[in-house]
Amino acid sequence: MHDELRVPSRILLGPGPSIANPRVLKAMTTPMLGYLDSDFVGVMDDTVSLIRQVYGTQNKVTFPVSGTGTAGMETALTNVIEPSDAVVVGINGYFGGRIAEIAERCRANVISVQAEWGDIIKPEQIADACDQVNPKLIGIVHGETSTGVLQPLEQIIEIAHENEALLLADCVTSLGGQPVDLDARGIDIAYSCTQKCLAGPPGLSPISFNERAVEVIHNRATKIQSFYMDVTLLEEYWMGDTRKYHHTVSMSMIYALREALRVVVEEGLSERYVRHERNARALIAGAEAIGLEPAATAKHRAPMLTTLRIPDGIDDGTIRKRLIQDYGIEIGGGLGIFAGKAWRIGLMGDAANEQNVLLVLNAIEKLLIEFGYRVDAGTAVSAAAAVYQES
Repeated sequence: MHDELRVPSRILLGPGPSIANPRVLKAMTTPMLGYLDSDFVGVMDDTVSLIRQVYGTQNKVTFPVSGTGTAGMETALTNVIEPSDAVVVGINGYFGGRIAEIAERCRANVISVQAEWGDIIKPEQIADACDQVNPKLIGIVHGETSTGVLQPLEQIIEIAHENEALLLADCVTSLGGQPVDLDARGIDIAYSCTQKCLAGPPGLSPISFNERAVEVIHNRATKIQSFYMDVTLLEEYWMGDTRKYHHTVSMSMIYALREALRVVVEEGLSERYVRHERNARALIAGAEAIGLEPAATAKHRAPMLTTLRIPDGIDDGTIRKRLIQDYGIEIGGGLGIFAGKAWRIGLMGDAANEQNVLLVLNAIEKLLIEFGYRVDAGTAVSAAAAVYQES
């Protein structure tokens, strides 16, 4: 016989999942309903309305995909791309590369626009790529989880529309932590996740298609290759006049997402964005005070996720293991070229607060000193505290 499930408590300050809001976890205990029960349809409608509000859109085709952020990525790409379509993808980190790989699996002609990890994709790079091909889609990561870069979108969106291409934005790390504003910016397709700035458990991917994108989907010459992610079928379940069964959704996860979005809206979007920015400034001030350099360029750092370069002579795995053992804190290791060379600290959703910033800085500083890194104790916390005093 197995014992009752018990797991240790963690302060989740990595790239996700983040700390789930207690109200969200409580919502998950709500009793199950049938997937076509009229009361559950009401919950679905509430959830879609809240997704639209946080995304800043009136798009009809907006709903949560059953699956994590990668499921949203696949849904966006498999519905729009047909074989031999030209697709331009900006790659300045791990997840831009994943967009390109999935597009290739859809048999697209992928043109990769590369930038150094930690830097942004320049609009002129996208424009140059569009001079080479006539793209159907331009894919860009808004908040790159592997580097901590927040990508400016406005000029790239203009270039996409000048070339009659759809603009797809990966908002996995940004939704709920920084403005996305689909309608105001003219983003055609966006997807995100539940376990980062929305402070819910992983398992759903809020996605939105505007009318331009929906028209492309409905006018395909070939059949959508995925049944499970077929938007023409999913929209009949999520927003049809007569709801048609597609698959059995997770009621518990939809309850959770509804409550997570309620928490976001109650706080206020502007207030939430300011909170993420303030805590990121404090974290970076403390890190820089002890010589830890952010990997992302100064003007384009995502407040939700900070990637710090590991000092020479310090072992990545040892520090992260001790953070968990000694302090119950989880931070992330680097991906791709940053593996073993950088730490990723997420201040997302409920985790973005002064207590967590001071706690993680103090813990990292103490461990660095233990392993021979020369810095005066208390330097990081003092620098961070000064930011809070100013604001």
